[in-house]
Amino acid sequence: MTTVSVPDTVQPPSPSAIDTDRLDGLKQAIAKAGELLPLPGPITAFAFLNTLQALEHLPFDEGMRLGARLYGCQPYLSEDRYRGKLARGRIHVEDLAAVLIESLGDRADELIGSLGTRYALRLAMLQFPLQIGPAEELRWFVAEMDALKRFRAEASSAVRERFVEETRHWVMRDFRDGGQEPAQTPDKRMRQALSELAQNFGETSVEHWSEPTRKWESLALRALWRVCHDGVSGVPPAEPAANQAVCCRDDLRQATGVDTDTLVNEVLIRFCAAFTDQGFAHWALPERNLGFFKAFCSLYRRPGGPPDRWLRELPRELTRLEESGTGPLDSIVESLESLGVGEDEWDDVIAASLLALRGWAGMLHHMEVRGDRVPMAVAPGTLVEFLAIQLVLQRVALAYIAKETLGYRGPLDGLRDVARARAAKQNGTSVEQRAFLVFQLAQVCEWTPPALYRMSRAEWTTLVAEIEAFSGMDRRWVFHQAFERRFRVRTLDALSVHSRRPVARVASPRFQICFCLDAREESFRRHLEEHAPDVETFGAAGFYGVAMYYRGAGDAHFAALCPIVIKPERWVVEDVVYTLEETNRRRAKTRRALGTASHQVHVGSRSIAGGLLLAAGLGVLASVPLVARVLFPRLTARIRRTAGRFVEPPPMTRLRLERSSPTAGPAEDQIGYTVDEMANIGDRMLRDIGLTSGFARLVVFLGHGSFCLNNPHKSSYDCGACSGSPGGPNGRGVR
Repeated sequence: MTTVSVPDTVQPPSPSAIDTDRLDGLKQAIAKAGELLPLPGPITAFAFLNTLQALEHLPFDEGMRLGARLYGCQPYLSEDRYRGKLARGRIHVEDLAAVLIESLGDRADELIGSLGTRYALRLAMLQFPLQIGPAEELRWFVAEMDALKRFRAEASSAVRERFVEETRHWVMRDFRDGGQEPAQTPDKRMRQALSELAQNFGETSVEHWSEPTRKWESLALRALWRVCHDGVSGVPPAEPAANQAVCCRDDLRQATGVDTDTLVNEVLIRFCAAFTDQGFAHWALPERNLGFFKAFCSLYRRPGGPPDRWLRELPRELTRLEESGTGPLDSIVESLESLGVGEDEWDDVIAASLLALRGWAGMLHHMEVRGDRVPMAVAPGTLVEFLAIQLVLQRVALAYIAKETLGYRGPLDGLRDVARARAAKQNGTSVEQRAFLVFQLAQVCEWTPPALYRMSRAEWTTLVAEIEAFSGMDRRWVFHQAFERRFRVRTLDALSVHSRRPVARVASPRFQICFCLDAREESFRRHLEEHAPDVETFGAAGFYGVAMYYRGAGDAHFAALCPIVIKPERWVVEDVVYTLEETNRRRAKTRRALGTASHQVHVGSRSIAGGLLLAAGLGVLASVPLVARVLFPRLTARIRRTAGRFVEPPPMTRLRLERSSPTAGPAEDQIGYTVDEMANIGDRMLRDIGLTSGFARLVVFLGHGSFCLNNPHKSSYDCGACSGSPGGPNGRGVR
């Protein structure tokens, strides 16, 4: 049994004077990092999300690459998928050539030694896949597989014949000359190498090697591998790539393969789930009202905490923070100092830390800045408190992992240097890796062994540097540009054909209708245009410029009907018509009674006794509607609709849109818009869609929604411009 030792201390940072300017700079860094977090609304408002919305100010490719570094994702498809599209004709070779010529400019025709131009080399690297792997794997592949027996499948028969013919020529010439040529010439060294390979191949006289050809192919490939290996061996090692690690945890992961985020996130996810609960949990988080930082400290300081060995030092550290009165901001500064992070690195390290668990961090941030979207919001500064706890856990995890994997027991500010030194030894390009790239390219670019043997040291250096300069990311960028170019050409060709039949605007439309820009609404719009040419359609964001908090006749709370990045400033209420008010009150009481009973059943099912009774008494009954939906779906839906009429609000309603009070708010006299506000919204919407004249007798603004059964993501099928709610109220409002 192996005894796992535990660090005696987490090495708490030494106290330092933290002035106001530093704290202000820290707040700015956290606010800047908060802009990179996603904005996931509650599941009742689950709609589209632009993952790169914080990078919209950048050019597309620059934003994609920065997003790849920040979020740890891939900005483009893999090379294999692009090559699959190349094989299917979705990308053409001429597209790759056009993108290369445009991107390289005057550098395209520069010669790479005596082997061709930079353009030709890069085009070959795009057309033919290059295999690469660890040095040990390549050594095994070359020794055991058929890499030295058969040419690549992409090599044409003409290329193979040329390789064989030149190899045969040089070997036979060496035997005929009898070694009279000076040994120091490249040709002589080449023939000697081939002769040696031939002798090692098991034949005493290569003069009798007329057949079989496969032996000559194998000899040519062995000679090619030797010249590639020897040529690359003389090339100076490439400059080490800039360290992409931002945090100490990244350096430790590169050195040991252990990710401390796995430990930290396991704790944070459980706590965040309890902290963000909106009243559904049977057991509420203790002292949630104190905030994220104090609630966490209070919970994890208690004796008998988690059994994880790496967390043994956590109660001691939390106790120190509590007793010293260290606040969240001060704790963040202490953690950064203890990790050896300078102020010039704050932006990058803080962003990387928050993005390590960006889903929960983004949810907390959204609940902080948009408390109007959830029943139970969080206090201002919650994101700061989350970061403080995350860095404390990170320090504890780093100290533990560093001791267990590296045997390092020193201060954490020195761990980065130790981890980087170890990672530098492990990472690096071997001779086999560099030679195998040249070996593969030589077979498709017709670089024969004699031609490579004649290259000087400078030419080899230029060739290897050029191959390594065209990295996988750069190749994928060229593929993506070529893919878009092919799509653009096909689209423009189609438009040019249709443009020969110009379509004039309908002079006197039968009616005009405005749809949401949603793809489903666009399909309705195109269908309507095809079957009713005298109808004019328009498109606009489905909230139609009417940003509001809306409460329907059957709703208990206001919901924001606008894009998630907009915060409404007006409130609108749906009222039933006067003649149906009594019916609405009666149905509201029924809904309230059913809701109360359902909640009591939900709470009771969470207890031991209640769960047993409900499971035994109602468990069998729960199968009845399930079986009915499967065997009799139409009858079941009809029964459900009939029963729903007893509790749903009456269909005849009106929106309370106009207000007389100068201020807007949720109070009864503050509901709605002023006449001027409504006129401005209507005028702007009509101008945005281009409907400023030629009105038909009937103008329709159409909202859209959906119906789903037992789908927690139902809101994602509604109007995205209305934050995952139906857009009917907005359509009614803008009319």
